[in-house]
Amino acid sequence: MGFMPIFCFRLMRKKPDLDALLRPVIADMGYVFWGMEHLTERRGSLLRIYIDSEPGVTLEDCARVSNRVAGVLDVEDPIAGGYQLEVSSPGLDRPLFASAQYEQFVGEMVKIKLSRPRRGRKRITGRIEKVCEGKVVLDEAGEEFHIPVEEIDKARIAPQEY
Repeated sequence: MGFMPIFCFRLMRKKPDLDALLRPVIADMGYVFWGMEHLTERRGSLLRIYIDSEPGVTLEDCARVSNRVAGVLDVEDPIAGGYQLEVSSPGLDRPLFASAQYEQFVGEMVKIKLSRPRRGRKRITGRIEKVCEGKVVLDEAGEEFHIPVEEIDKARIAPQEY
């Protein structure tokens, strides 16, 4: 008898997109899914979810959403390895994730970290002038930047002191 290869097949199910998985769950609870950050660390990862609502977000709201989301994540198992779940309000210095959010804050100051340098810089703080064709137009002390949303690594509203 000759060599007979043995094949092992591991059943792999497709991991769902976290945004597509969690957005409807949070919306069904009456909250706005503002965005999320999935940060990997040496000892696991952190999944931070931001929720919002018209009357504001309380600690109890965050706990309710955390419990529901934890149940969904336990069943769907979309994150490899250990992770910590955190649910939070976006706050005054809220992060921005999508074009519609930038449009909502036209006229406000924002701190942006770019995924690649523009004019030799990766960090820009300026006023959102407008959003058009997938680009955020910022004015930083009279200098205008046209930044494609997909090139923005992180962005936060920079609240002004009055």
